Amino acid sequence: MKVLLLYPLFPKTFWSYDRFMKMADLKAFIPPLGIITVAALLPESWEMRFYDRNVNPETEADWEWCDIVIISAMIVQRGDFHDLIRNAVQRGKKVAVGGPYPTSLPCHALDSGAHYLILDEGELTIPQFLQAIAAGEGHGIFRSEEKPDVTLSPMPRFDLLQRDDYLMMAIQFSRGCPFNCEFCDIITLYGRKPRTKALDQTLAELQTLYDLGWRRSIFIVDDNFIGNQRNVKQFLRVLIPWMQERNYPFTFFTEASVNLAEDPELLDLMAQAGFYGVFLGIETPDQDSLQVTGKQQNTRNPLTDACRKINQAGLIIYAGFILGFDGERSGAGQRIQAFVEATSIPQPMLGILQAPPNTALWNRLEKEERLVANADQIGGDQNTLMNFVPTRPLDDIGYEYVEALWAMYEPSAYLKRCLQQCLNITVNPYSEQKIYFSFSKAVRLVSRLIWQQGIQMKSLRGQFWRQLWVMFRTKPKCLSLYFGLCAAGEHFWEYRVLARERMTQELGYDPLVGAPLKQPQILEQINH
Repeated sequence: MKVLLLYPLFPKTFWSYDRFMKMADLKAFIPPLGIITVAALLPESWEMRFYDRNVNPETEADWEWCDIVIISAMIVQRGDFHDLIRNAVQRGKKVAVGGPYPTSLPCHALDSGAHYLILDEGELTIPQFLQAIAAGEGHGIFRSEEKPDVTLSPMPRFDLLQRDDYLMMAIQFSRGCPFNCEFCDIITLYGRKPRTKALDQTLAELQTLYDLGWRRSIFIVDDNFIGNQRNVKQFLRVLIPWMQERNYPFTFFTEASVNLAEDPELLDLMAQAGFYGVFLGIETPDQDSLQVTGKQQNTRNPLTDACRKINQAGLIIYAGFILGFDGERSGAGQRIQAFVEATSIPQPMLGILQAPPNTALWNRLEKEERLVANADQIGGDQNTLMNFVPTRPLDDIGYEYVEALWAMYEPSAYLKRCLQQCLNITVNPYSEQKIYFSFSKAVRLVSRLIWQQGIQMKSLRGQFWRQLWVMFRTKPKCLSLYFGLCAAGEHFWEYRVLARERMTQELGYDPLVGAPLKQPQILEQINH
């Protein structure tokens, strides 16, 4: 069997870092860990070609060569995902699909013509698919309510990647999250009992990347790295000597719940292991909204104190925020702005609440008859209106979203937060807080940054040099991290314009100007 493995294009999103990638001579943020794990589950006798279309597109010869096409996608990739399915079908190729998007909305893939749906977790459903292929079956849907033992998951095929084109490599230690946030589809996809890989299994993945010559950052892509705190501490205790023996070849970044701040031992272990940053799902500083959405872990202690403790442990904070919770009070966007200002979180990801299919939020809104028509056509990005009727005026939510995003990513305010966040974090005595680049890439990135912000942008020029002098004097060991944050601003200054344009299209007017264009379908439905 000749199989063509494809990972669809991402549109321009908060996480795409488009402008930064160009400045750093990179093409993508992280590789698609799911599909290279699928590649490891396929028979060794199969010939395979893999393309991450965000890095390198397949060729006409690849299409002619293959017998079957396998595509994995998230919801945000839906556009290119469906184009690839239709392209394959037109060419007479069999198409198998999997990943979070088809698992959540299998009917979408079927509508585009996919022959095989490999849903849920591949360790259990890939074997079903292979049995169907061996039996000569021309189509099938393969599911499993059981959650696999991830200690049996194979080594991902890191060798298939064009590694130098990525900002970070990726590994996974655990799946699942113990919490019960109403809007989150992670617990729907992977369950509430975090399952972790074996310690030697995870170290073997790191050793493979080390042997392949990787010497940069690694994103541990767990949706909640500390979901199983006992097991993650065991992992960190074996990771620390492994890193020390190799003179800290990597730095690590991950996602975690805010209760990380409640465990000083865990924070210290992460610092010793070489973690430089963490993404937190803060969502909102409004306690009543946190209660409504079931995010109890964010209500136990003041969120500003949690951020301070995590900074003091040597970790930079990235965080997600959401507008549009039921019962949300007016001014939620301004309160998020104030929180970001108080904590100096440099890259707050602000989005408008969506109800993903099959979540508790979706099910509740469906019973309340508040889902809008085509509610399952969500885009997967942060800058779209909700797919349900909110409890406060949609105009207010749209305005607060654009106003907050526009203000937080005003270039001067953004650079100020970058400096303050770096000043807030304690210098890690074990491993420097930096994102490793090759020498040539680092020189080009810094040169382009100095040209853009230190010379070309007259409004930033003075601030850029003043802040750089402060960093040289007070936190020279954090300079690499600081340069990376400043360079990322080039992406976010473009992204805020894109987000404003998209919201203008959806609302029918520019929220910051108020000029009416037309009444969009969602407003017509809500008004009706």
